[in-house]
Amino acid sequence: MDNFHKDLTQGSVVKQLLRFAIPFMLSNLLQALYSVADMIIVGQFCGKVGITGVSIGSQINILVTGAAMGLSIGGTVMIAQYGGQKRFDQQRKTIGNVTTIYLILSVIVTAVMLTVGRGLLVVLNTPTSAFTEAENYYNICMSGTVFMFLYNAISGVLRGMGDSKRPLYFVLIAAITNVVLDLLLVGKFGMRAAGAAWATITAQALSVIISLIYLAKNNFFAGYSIKDFKLEADKVRSLVKIGLPSSVQSLVVSLSFLTLTALVNSLPNAEIASACQGIGGKINSFAILPALAISSAISSMAGQNIGAGEFKRAKKTMYVGMVMALIVSAVVYAIVNIFPEFMIRLFDTEPELLEVGVPFLRWISFDYLFVAVVFCINGLAIAAGSTQIALLNAFFSSIFIRVPLAYLLVKKFGLGFNGVGIAMGFATVGSILIGFIYVRSGKWKKRIVK
Repeated sequence: MDNFHKDLTQGSVVKQLLRFAIPFMLSNLLQALYSVADMIIVGQFCGKVGITGVSIGSQINILVTGAAMGLSIGGTVMIAQYGGQKRFDQQRKTIGNVTTIYLILSVIVTAVMLTVGRGLLVVLNTPTSAFTEAENYYNICMSGTVFMFLYNAISGVLRGMGDSKRPLYFVLIAAITNVVLDLLLVGKFGMRAAGAAWATITAQALSVIISLIYLAKNNFFAGYSIKDFKLEADKVRSLVKIGLPSSVQSLVVSLSFLTLTALVNSLPNAEIASACQGIGGKINSFAILPALAISSAISSMAGQNIGAGEFKRAKKTMYVGMVMALIVSAVVYAIVNIFPEFMIRLFDTEPELLEVGVPFLRWISFDYLFVAVVFCINGLAIAAGSTQIALLNAFFSSIFIRVPLAYLLVKKFGLGFNGVGIAMGFATVGSILIGFIYVRSGKWKKRIVK
C-alpha cells in the first residue's frame, strides 16, 4: 500500500499542483467524453428524439453520480489529512469504512431510483416523443449504480493518497470501451438510447473490475483485515459530516438544472429547446473540466498540508490553482464563443438547433469564468473539511439566482429559451463574495481528523 502514497507537502507548489491536476483533468475529460459519446452517436443514428431522451435520462443519472462523488469527498479529505499526519493505520480504516458505506448505499439508491424513475420523467415534462428513449436510458443506467459508486470510491481513495494517475488509467479503459460499445450497440444493432446506456454501465463495470485486480496485484490491500471494513461510529460520523454537505451540494445543483429542464420542456417547440439544453449541458461538462480538476487537486494537496499544519502552503495552493484555472477557463470561453456552430454540428446539423443553440451557448459560457474562482475556493474549503461552504455557494447560485432568474426572464420578460441561458451564465457571480469572506476568516485552518 505504501507504493500508492504521494507526499504533497514538499516541493514546488506549482509543479506539484500541475502533476496532480493534469491526470485528474484528463480523467474528467475522458468521463465527459464517453458521456458525450452517448449523445453524439445516438444523435447521429436517432436524431433529436434520441438526443432528448439521453439528455433527460442522463441529467437524473448525473444527480445520482454527483451524490456519490459528494460522499467520496469525505473519504478523500480524511485520507489526505491522515496522510499528512503520517497516520496510515487510521487511513486504512477510513478506506475500509468508505468501501462498506458505498456498497450499502449503492443497493439502497438502486432500489429507490428504479422505483421513482417513471414519476421523475413525468414531473420533468419529458416530451412524449422522447419518453420511451429517456426511460430506457435511465432504467439501464440506474441498474449499474453499484459500479458507478465503486469507481468513485476507488478514485476518491487514491486521490486522497496523492495519486491521480492510476484513476486516469482506469477511466481510460472505461472511455474506450464505452465508445466502442456505443458504435456497436447503437450504430450496428440499432438499440438507440438503451444501447448507449448498456455501453455506459458495461464500461464502468469493466473499469472497476480491472482496477480491483490491479490494486490486488500491486499489494494495495496488504495489511488489511476484515476489521478495517467494519463500520466505526467515529469514522462514519466524520465521513458523513464532510461528505453529506458535498452530496447535498451536488443534489442542489442537479435539482436546479432539472427544474430548468422542466421549464424548458414547457416552452413552445420543447423538443428543440430540450435538445439544445442537452447539447449545451454536454459542452458545459467539458468547459468546466479544467477548473474542476484544479479544484480537486487543491482539495487533495491542501488537505495533506492542512493535516501537516502547513497552512501557508495550503493557501498558496489555492491561489496558484486559481490563476491556472482562470487562464484555461478564459481560453475555453473564447473557443466556445468563436466556434459555437461547429460544436452544435457535432451533435446534429438541423438548422433549428443551430438557430436556437448558438445564442444559448454564448450566454451560458459566461459562467466558465466565474466558476474558475469559486471552484478553487471550494477546493480549499473541502480540504479543511468545511464542505458546508461549497454547499452554501451552490445553494446561493442555484436556488437564489439560477432558478428564480430563469423563471423571471422566461415568464415575466418573455425571453424564452435565451432567458434560461442568461440565468445559467451569471448564476455563480454571487458565490465569489461568499468564498472570499470564508478565506479571509481563516476558519479553514483546522484539521478535521484527530
